[in-house]
Amino acid sequence: MRTDQSVTTAISVRDLNFAWASGETVLDHCNLSVPKGEFWMLLGTNGSGKSTLLRLLAGLLKPKSGDIEIDARIGFVFQNPDHQLVMPTVGADIAFGLASENLSYIETLHRVKESLSAVNLEQMIRRPIYALSGGQKQRVAIAGAIARHAEILLLDEPTALLDGENQLDLVASVRDLVKQKNLTALWVTHRLNELDYADGAFLLERGQVIDKGDPMRLKQVLLEKS
Repeated sequence: MRTDQSVTTAISVRDLNFAWASGETVLDHCNLSVPKGEFWMLLGTNGSGKSTLLRLLAGLLKPKSGDIEIDARIGFVFQNPDHQLVMPTVGADIAFGLASENLSYIETLHRVKESLSAVNLEQMIRRPIYALSGGQKQRVAIAGAIARHAEILLLDEPTALLDGENQLDLVASVRDLVKQKNLTALWVTHRLNELDYADGAFLLERGQVIDKGDPMRLKQVLLEKS
């Protein structure tokens, strides 16, 4: 984790408040900032507000009050990739996400191949989505964000549906992407072993960040509580 105060902030949240229509408060004066070019994780028990916060950052929900500042294009990766993969093949799905950019066929193909190469799936460009494993589907979802030139990845428990080996393979891949392409990532998890790959972490409780910083220290704190 860096301590240089001059590091640029990619994601900034100040006094963020959110409640459901029922009146149930989810986020209560929540504050956090993620440095550009780093891989941070968001921890907390079920109901702490992790997924809600990520959806607010992605613009899928609107806050009751507070400020959100994002300095680059966002790519959102759902817990279940089947919720965002809509085309029959890998290449077609990524190309579909580029439709609004009015690219030529050659430009689109280049973006698709480049993004699949980044997640080591270039050989699967014609593979049917149904034939992919859960981990491969998550990689395709991440490739779609890279193809759209997203510089900030928001990942909502992307390993929740994967087995142990694929979990760590995916988290290591995202960490490598962050470093190789100077991306920024905020990864929601409750798996403490994933902290081994992070630059930093936030601990969310009852809608507030109650601790942040070195992931190994937070890992130890949570292990002592369990």
